[in-house]
Amino acid sequence: MTRILGIDPGSQRTGVGVIDTDAAGATRHVFHTAVKLLDNETFPLRLKQIFDELCGFIDEHRPDEVAIERVFMARNPDSALKLGQARGAAICAAVHKGLTVTEYAAKEIKQAVVGGGGADKTQIQHMVGILLNISQKIQADAADALAVALTHAHTRASTDRLGIPRSAWRRRR
Repeated sequence: MTRILGIDPGSQRTGVGVIDTDAAGATRHVFHTAVKLLDNETFPLRLKQIFDELCGFIDEHRPDEVAIERVFMARNPDSALKLGQARGAAICAAVHKGLTVTEYAAKEIKQAVVGGGGADKTQIQHMVGILLNISQKIQADAADALAVALTHAHTRASTDRLGIPRSAWRRRR
C-alpha cells in the first residue's frame, strides 16, 4: 500500500485528503478536512498555519507521496498571488518532511475523477464520495484534495501497468 496526501491549496481554506492505494490502483479513504484560515489576523499567519498544520497531518498520517493542485491563472492577480503563496507554504511543509511533491492541473484532476475537464465542485464532491465510498457530504475543499490524491493514485497505477517511468508520463511545463 502507498499512502497519498492530496492538497487543494487556498488562502481562505486549504483542503487536505489522505488515501491509501494498492498496486492495482484500488483506493481507500483515510482522512480529510478543510483547514480554515480566516481566523488569522494577517496573511503571513495564514501561511504559517498552512505550513504548521500540514506538518502535523504528515506526522500523524505518514504519507509516502504528496500531490497538489497546480495554480491556475485567476482573473484577479492579487488572488492568484495569494493562492501561489498558500501553495508554496504547502509544498514547503511536504519538502520539509522529506516528501516529493507531484503537481496536477485542475483540468487533469477533473478529467481523472469526473471524466471531463469542465466539472464543477458539486460533481467533484459527488464522484469523490462514490470512488471512496463516503456516504456523507464532503466539504468542497476537502473533496478537491481527495480528488488530487485520487488523480495521483490513478496516474501511479497507469504508469506502473504501462511500465514507463512516472517522469515520462508528466508533460514538462
